[in-house]
Amino acid sequence: MAANDPLPTAEQLQDLLLESPGFTEFLLGLTAISASLLGGETPLLCAITVEREAGPATVASSTEAARALDERQYAYDDGPCLTALRQQHTVLIPDLQSDERWGWYARAVADEGIRTVLAVPIKSDNGSRSALNCYSTLAGTFDPGTVAAVEEHAASLSRILRLAMRVHPTDVYPEHLRSALQSRAIVDAAVSLIMVHNRCGREDAVRLLHLASRSSNRRLHDIAQDILKNTSDIPGIAPGGEINKKA
Repeated sequence: MAANDPLPTAEQLQDLLLESPGFTEFLLGLTAISASLLGGETPLLCAITVEREAGPATVASSTEAARALDERQYAYDDGPCLTALRQQHTVLIPDLQSDERWGWYARAVADEGIRTVLAVPIKSDNGSRSALNCYSTLAGTFDPGTVAAVEEHAASLSRILRLAMRVHPTDVYPEHLRSALQSRAIVDAAVSLIMVHNRCGREDAVRLLHLASRSSNRRLHDIAQDILKNTSDIPGIAPGGEINKKA
């Protein structure tokens, strides 16, 4: 886990749920926060897989690459994240290139440069199952301490995720609305990261995001994408209350 990055508090997670317009936006915020908190010197790709009545689907991922890594497994209806989700135990692949059980998966994602995978179940209920999936381009990233930190983080998400699944039914949208919803969800995820890093409310986080957009003359969506890719781009509040361009 990145140094000096504590787990989000229950109150912060509740605020995220209350202020997210839908389940997809809430989950995208959770994955963005997870990637930010768990990534150290080697950035992690994170995704949360939820299995409901309609079958497994990656509801949210910290990057499109993380989504693709999950979805490669759906084509085979097998893989480390689906195993963690369905059997409800941690699955660790220290080095994909030398792993015998998941050799087919290593070949399928060879072009992505992924070397190690960690999938941790998130306890849920109401007939649903979920898991937090972490990917790294560096073999050996998930040492025992890191595995324990990811498991602790996954456990901390259980209560709020179960509540979210009760509050929000399965998202079913016409295909033509999905791109618009995804764009809005990306901005919401960036706002969630700003809230956690600055320990501020949603209104202040939105104000910071708009200021970053105006000061750089770039679209909110583009600023939000940069924040999700690199947390050093998160705008922050200086001790005196002034707004910095970056934290």
